[in-house]
Amino acid sequence: MTAPRRALVLVDIQQEYFDGPLEIQFPPRDESLANILNAVDAADEHNIPVVLVQHRLPEGAPIFAEGSKGWSLYPDLKQRIKPSWKHVHKQHSSVFADTDVAEWLRAKDVDTITIVGYMTNNCDLATAAEAEAHGLITEILSDATGAIHLSNEAGEVSAQSLHTTLMVLLQSNLAAVTTTTQWIDALHTSSSLPKSNLIESALNGRSATPSV
Repeated sequence: MTAPRRALVLVDIQQEYFDGPLEIQFPPRDESLANILNAVDAADEHNIPVVLVQHRLPEGAPIFAEGSKGWSLYPDLKQRIKPSWKHVHKQHSSVFADTDVAEWLRAKDVDTITIVGYMTNNCDLATAAEAEAHGLITEILSDATGAIHLSNEAGEVSAQSLHTTLMVLLQSNLAAVTTTTQWIDALHTSSSLPKSNLIESALNGRSATPSV
């Protein structure tokens, strides 16, 4: 099997997710950030291209307003930026929407993207879904991403339940879900990561769930 030609996609690792209404709740912020930085260091060690994505809204917006504290990249990540990285700003959930990220990845001959960053329940999910249309294989690091508690007219869900559910959903079709340590191990051996499919996941789910 051909070794994956990976790129690491750093999604919105900005101060907005560490202070304020979008504060990441699960996994713990400090743990996910440490794993993100470990993934960055591993990508550097293995000469893996890096895409740095930063959400940007106009001045005066309630969140991610350009130039605001919340818009700023997390300092420990900012210190690691290299000139070779692709740095883009986005206004939509997917990193591909109205950006040239897909074209840049094709120019680098990338066939697999590894998603880290925030949030699991918005930009990570949207990026994984759109990657399929670009012919890209997707990986997502479960402990280098994170979700928030949600409550609205449709109901409510804790960050832990939301994150766990979305990891199961992604693994069932859209992405190979793994941990940062397992991903780094795969880099050392140039290995692909296992992903389930809808049929296998459905049959396993039927067996695991008692009939009503």
